[in-house]
Amino acid sequence: MRLTTKGRFAVTAMLDLALRHQHGPVTLAGIGARQSISLSYLEQLFGKLRRHALVESVRGPGGGYCLARASDKVSVADIILAVDEPLDATHCSGMENCRDDRRCITHNLWATLNEKLYEYLDSVTLQDLVTEHLAKNGNVSVLMDRRRAAARKAVSLPA
Repeated sequence: MRLTTKGRFAVTAMLDLALRHQHGPVTLAGIGARQSISLSYLEQLFGKLRRHALVESVRGPGGGYCLARASDKVSVADIILAVDEPLDATHCSGMENCRDDRRCITHNLWATLNEKLYEYLDSVTLQDLVTEHLAKNGNVSVLMDRRRAAARKAVSLPA
């Protein structure tokens, strides 16, 4: 199974958005800063996510992105497929006859892995990831306040 950076970053960015969307639109610059993903890369990903109706853009001051569907209605598979990441462990590029005019001897094994992987990723929702993250790390705004306090402490110089 080969899951590329594009798919991993799209899931990471969508989780960041899902954790913060209840406070209004989330900027790509904010997501990029928190997750160490370049703004230009996020713009490409969110263009695809918007075309697949997973996010909506809000223009103007205070604008950014919001989820287009409830987080429990968006699966990890939806996100990965939206950014054009085919889950293909066969390396046969979807071809039945991948070795000259016949199927390679391990084709069925990898095709079954593709199916199982898709089933699993389709069963995991953004809400599942939000719930797991909050259970391990606490409230997002509390985390942000702790980071701000730590940053202020680091900037403070002794008298």
